[in-house]
Amino acid sequence: MARTPRELAGALPGPAFEVRVDGRPVSALPGQSVAAVLWAAGILAWRTTRGGGRPRGAFCGIGQCYECLAVINGVPNRRACLVPAGPGDEITTQEGDGRAGLAV
Repeated sequence: MARTPRELAGALPGPAFEVRVDGRPVSALPGQSVAAVLWAAGILAWRTTRGGGRPRGAFCGIGQCYECLAVINGVPNRRACLVPAGPGDEITTQEGDGRAGLAV
């Protein structure tokens, strides 16, 4: 009988909570990074490049590559792999450099 990774690690996360991704509700677990929440929801890309608008998501998963930038709670250019998800977080796809509406 196969065991899940959660069973193997002995993880006992607290109750799930909700975040919003581009306005839609997504379930998250305590301790997950924003990138992990997005992956678990089947969302693999959450930003576009400045030149060409190509989709990007997590690449390295340790905060070194900056591919996973997202707008989190209204703050652009946050590394989703490093930011812990919290109840009620608002995650928005980041387009280009993420400075829309901000003084440069």
